[in-house]
Amino acid sequence: MSSENCLITHRPDLATLVARWQDDAPVPALQADFQHLLTTSEAYGTTRWLLDVRRRAQLNPELGAWTTTDFYPRAAAVLAPPMLRIAVLCSPARLAVYGSSAEQMDQLAFGMNPARPYRLQLFGDEGAAMNWLLTQ
Repeated sequence: MSSENCLITHRPDLATLVARWQDDAPVPALQADFQHLLTTSEAYGTTRWLLDVRRRAQLNPELGAWTTTDFYPRAAAVLAPPMLRIAVLCSPARLAVYGSSAEQMDQLAFGMNPARPYRLQLFGDEGAAMNWLLTQ
């Protein structure tokens, strides 16, 4: 399953969906990819997502705000009662930008706050990301 820029793979052995973006895309296209991810998650009954954004260089505050305040809470409600768990696999460059931007750090703190109806963590290593998804 895929869009022009995002490949979504169901891993039944891990009860996980893996979404890999090949490049940057306009916000509406990325929002459509996220909606497709939710639809696929509903079809397979899984609440574990590995989002591989290593090839997406641009950090868009509009998309970050939309995912953490609108999409993820909505997805969590649709997929409940299991908790939606989202591991975001980032490149070292993206992690550095997150760490050097007050706006990005605020957005991440909001999204990773345990009070959110979903769990979100960033990772630089796919093995660690998958381990976190499977042990939560």
